[in-house]
Amino acid sequence: MNSLVFLFLAAIFAGFSLLKLPAVSFVPDLQPFFQIVGVLAIIIFSFVILYMALKALFNKGWR
Repeated sequence: MNSLVFLFLAAIFAGFSLLKLPAVSFVPDLQPFFQIVGVLAIIIFSFVILYMALKALFNKGWR
């Protein structure tokens, strides 16, 4: 389970890196697409980590 949490955390960091991606000269039209994908990755995987944490908390699986 810990490896899944680290994978989701890496996906959140990847979302932040997509937000900070500079506009490259050969793909400037894809900049809004990268921002949308980055925001969605941050939101979705943050909620997944919160869900897993709450599930572990209420099932007492965190000990």
